[in-house]
Amino acid sequence: MVLADLGRKITSALRSLSNATIINEEVLNAMLKEVCAALLEADVNIKLVKQLRENVKSSIDLEEMASGLNKRRMIQHSVFKELVKLVDPGVKAWTPTKGKNNVIMFVGLQGSGKTTTCSKLAYYYQRKGWKTCLICADTFRAGAFDQLKQNATKARIPFYGSYTEMDPVVIAAEGVEKFKNESFEIIIVDTSGRHKQEDSLFEEMLQVSNAVVSSIFAPLPSDCFHILLRYSLVLKYIFFPTSVYTQ
Repeated sequence: MVLADLGRKITSALRSLSNATIINEEVLNAMLKEVCAALLEADVNIKLVKQLRENVKSSIDLEEMASGLNKRRMIQHSVFKELVKLVDPGVKAWTPTKGKNNVIMFVGLQGSGKTTTCSKLAYYYQRKGWKTCLICADTFRAGAFDQLKQNATKARIPFYGSYTEMDPVVIAAEGVEKFKNESFEIIIVDTSGRHKQEDSLFEEMLQVSNAVVSSIFAPLPSDCFHILLRYSLVLKYIFFPTSVYTQ
């Protein structure tokens, strides 16, 4: 698991402080180098990693630090604080409204696990007592509808899709309209896999979102970061569960 491996590497980097006889700039820089390398390997955006390093460096002044302070603990606390900033936007998290239609659209890179995650989220809310459903608006990948159909059938979740309609906007709009009329509370729309250089797919994503949603869930690595910053001008919420959040 990427997160488990990232956690081990960051823990190892912080433990290096305990092995150092003297805490100086050289030790601090070496530790930060390990932490930043681990974050970059986990596909965290390079600008965020750079900002983390700069913030830790600016908050820790070893020369001015009082001799009685625990330098190791101060550094560890600073690193922890900056890591929290990567995953905590500092604003109230979006939550669906009970008794109303909550349309959630998933976007992500090809092979990032959108369809499986859509199914898991729908099942999660179903077990919580919500009326949930799934819509397959992925007309690009062969077998996408079959996969969602299989997952939904296994979990006994209503679903919508088409083997004949090739326009994802039409499928998404029809599916959302159908489930809204049937008073579904959680309506999850799965979409085609994206690539950062495929402008046509990006435009398609905008068309689908304009037709059906107000919130988007994006389990993405950092190479879609800048595209989704543009996308955030259109939508109210963008969720990055692994590394980044913006509103």
